[in-house]
Amino acid sequence: MHNLSTVMRFEIIRTLKKKSFWIMAFGFPVMFAAIFGIIFLSNVSTDEAANKLKEQKFSLKVTDDSGLLNPTLIKGFGATTTADKSAAIAAVRDGSLDAYIYYPRDIASNAIEVYGQDVGIFDNGRYDGVAKSLLSMSVEATVDSNTKTIVKNTTKSKVTTYREGTEFDPARQMVLPGIFLVLFYILIAFFGNQMLTSTTEEKENRVIEMLLTTVQARTLIVGKIYSLIILAFIQGMIILVPAITGYLLFREKLRLPDFDLSSLPVDPLRIATAAAIFIASFLLFTGLMVAIGSAVPTAKEAGGFIGLIMMLIFGPLYAVSLFISTPESPFVRFMTLFPFTAPIPMLLRNAVGNLEPWETVVGIALLVGCATITMAIAVRIFRYGALEYSRKLSLREIFFSK
Repeated sequence: MHNLSTVMRFEIIRTLKKKSFWIMAFGFPVMFAAIFGIIFLSNVSTDEAANKLKEQKFSLKVTDDSGLLNPTLIKGFGATTTADKSAAIAAVRDGSLDAYIYYPRDIASNAIEVYGQDVGIFDNGRYDGVAKSLLSMSVEATVDSNTKTIVKNTTKSKVTTYREGTEFDPARQMVLPGIFLVLFYILIAFFGNQMLTSTTEEKENRVIEMLLTTVQARTLIVGKIYSLIILAFIQGMIILVPAITGYLLFREKLRLPDFDLSSLPVDPLRIATAAAIFIASFLLFTGLMVAIGSAVPTAKEAGGFIGLIMMLIFGPLYAVSLFISTPESPFVRFMTLFPFTAPIPMLLRNAVGNLEPWETVVGIALLVGCATITMAIAVRIFRYGALEYSRKLSLREIFFSK
């Protein structure tokens, strides 16, 4: 194993020199930056359009059969009243009046009628906006602030919940443990193919023959696995650091929700549990993908397995509601404890807080055990399949060869 550091350094440097690695690494932050940029430009355009509409003046007449409008507000909007509905509509039709609004006696049962000159598909909305604003402002002026808040459904409430005698906020408790769930999803989605094909490249170009004359098969495959873990960590940092930095710098401009990170509850046990599940799960699927890549002769054949692996990993996402609402069901417990479906259920249930202690211990033990066995099998498969260029290894060769 004295060549392990050499293998790792070679694999890491070689991968870091590939354009595809950096495209994948920066693709995620760039995509989010583009989305947030579009949101920002959209917000700016919306604000500008709203300000322009406020500045626009147009001739307006109203008929108030409801008796709800405030005469002072009607004048404030630059409008005049009329009792002749037909004449007002005719004036709008022939262009001598910009807009006319009719408020029926029973507004609860009948619609407000709005007539106006066409000024474009977007600017036409100013007529309806004025009609509703004039009515709501008139009604609000007749009630006290408490009634106004209730009617507008803007009342505020503060909910405090307790668990075992101490204050407990489930949503805020989920944030820090939930980061490991997001990170696992991102790394597998963006780095899975690299794991699967990491051992087939040398086989396809026959470089493996020269490598194995100086480096043991076990050293080479272990070095590749460690390199993949380090590269995944680098890619994770490339994704997370720009996202966090962008949130801190541009939160207000993008109108993103305000999270006071300093006040987030820190549960060391749940965070440590999430980290353990994340590490064991990542090692398990890294070993599985490397084993598959070692058993097949080409990257194309290895790519055929990626769908099955992704189904095992992300298939449980379709049962998210069950993991949260019925954690005690046999199906949920099976998905939680079966190693190849366990990562998402365990990380999610740990974040929610319904993962029982015995499930945590058994689940992590099974993940670690399977990860260890899978890594050992990956090394064995590579030892016997490194020089197989035209066929897949059989199970007999993998487990019974000497």
